[in-house]
Amino acid sequence: MTHPQEPIEIEVLCDDGASLPEYGSQGAAGADVRAHVKQALKIAPGKSALIPTGLRVAIPPGYEIQVRPRSGLALKQQVTVLNTPGTIDSDYRGEVGVILINHGTETFEVLPQMRIAQLVVAPVVLAHFVTRQEALTTTSRGEGGFGHTGVH
Repeated sequence: MTHPQEPIEIEVLCDDGASLPEYGSQGAAGADVRAHVKQALKIAPGKSALIPTGLRVAIPPGYEIQVRPRSGLALKQQVTVLNTPGTIDSDYRGEVGVILINHGTETFEVLPQMRIAQLVVAPVVLAHFVTRQEALTTTSRGEGGFGHTGVH
């Protein structure tokens, strides 16, 4: 099966020893990104850390890269990306970092070259925000939110 859209090119500048993001399977939406650390980095329970990847990217205008958790880390170690999804804007040229948080009860070790997150390339639609002096257009939902439709 092929993707319905041709891949876009993302330029990547890699520090020595850093790895390019890699798709784990043909149908994967996210490309795995690895920790660029020289030795194990420990994250205590309830704590977070910024993990370097050794990568800098040039994303074409009109796109972003979303940084998302890896499901295996979340399920098995309760480690996830803190600001999910993190956004890498098209005009950012600094190193890509991943903020991991340990929701588990044991210290988690980030090992060199460990797959720590996945990157998803997504189109961006910009908005033109307009001030209204009076009421917004109405909907059947209105102002209901935060569980107003019930728990079940």
